[in-house]
Amino acid sequence: MHPSTPDLLTMLTELIATPSVSCTAAHWDQSNLGVIEKLEAWLSNLGFSTEVMPVPGHPGKANLIATLGSGPGGLVLSGHTDTVPFNAELWNSDPFKLTERDGRFYGLGSCDMKGFFAVAIEAARQFIDKPLQQPLIILATADEESSMSGARALAEAGRPKARYAVIGEPTSLRPIYMHKGVMMEQVRIKGRAGHSSDPTLGASALDAMHSVLGELISFRQELQRDYQNNDFAVSVPTLNLGCIHGGDNPNRICGACELEYDLRPLPGMSPENLREAVSKRLHPLEQQFGVEIITEALFPGLPPFHNDKHSELVSTAEKLTGYQAEAVAFGTEAPFLQGLGMDTIVMGPGSIDQAHQPDEYLAFDQIKPTVAVLEQLIARYCF
Repeated sequence: MHPSTPDLLTMLTELIATPSVSCTAAHWDQSNLGVIEKLEAWLSNLGFSTEVMPVPGHPGKANLIATLGSGPGGLVLSGHTDTVPFNAELWNSDPFKLTERDGRFYGLGSCDMKGFFAVAIEAARQFIDKPLQQPLIILATADEESSMSGARALAEAGRPKARYAVIGEPTSLRPIYMHKGVMMEQVRIKGRAGHSSDPTLGASALDAMHSVLGELISFRQELQRDYQNNDFAVSVPTLNLGCIHGGDNPNRICGACELEYDLRPLPGMSPENLREAVSKRLHPLEQQFGVEIITEALFPGLPPFHNDKHSELVSTAEKLTGYQAEAVAFGTEAPFLQGLGMDTIVMGPGSIDQAHQPDEYLAFDQIKPTVAVLEQLIARYCF
């Protein structure tokens, strides 16, 4: 063990104790630099060359690329440094204090996904005195839970470069080769307020929104009729009508109304085409109701991810874990690393069922098997 880099338990304790919430709400959003600085110090002490890359346009946010060895190929072990917001009153222990009980490590980010960094460094330290033929890269990103600005910045910079990539999201160590995309969209309707006793005095944004809802529900039915993929537990694209706000009093014609919805496209479906289809369906309602309808994305969106089910990395991961590759509904940074030319999978310790929940935990029995699998992947792709 390198004297300047702590053991796995200490690393996990310190990572959990370092807040790094990312959120679209400014009062929740925090810097991730505390986590980045810890990882940079630990990996630098192990002999990795490290580069902290500030995320353009996002003060206090940065990515870390830590590289051991050199060459044209190699392996990336990737994770995000941020966590979601939390309800401390619903936890049975301090979210920022690693707590051991019932064969589990409890703490915010324990499985999603600060725990992966501790596990990846534990696996990497076995190779620091060995001559790697291809580089081992540990990648730490910002804002995965909100805007994915960290992964987008890396994609724009064209870095890092490697042949294979494992994103250590919690999958119970099952290799994931495919996931749905994520779109979060908004419809804003600008009507005209007026006295409710005479409908001609205004233009009701709520009346128009009623028809917008009908169009979106019809659109959902058409999508689910036309697109299916039985590799997913939920085999169709989903469209969730998430929240709606409009009007201010029963005796006033509603002058403004907003809707936010979530759409999860299957691989092969284009987010841009879906947005265009929604806009085309809703535009005629403007003239019908005498209102203005504005559609826009709440964030740029995450495209679906689909690797070849029989790729080299998928096949190797299946052999090492004993699990067949699967598809999941949640989104990850995989499309961005795949876009950089890497054979990419999602695979890490812990269960997604514990992510984003009070009393999030990483089970003890997930740690050693994950270290062993990562050691074997490093040995295969870096030597």
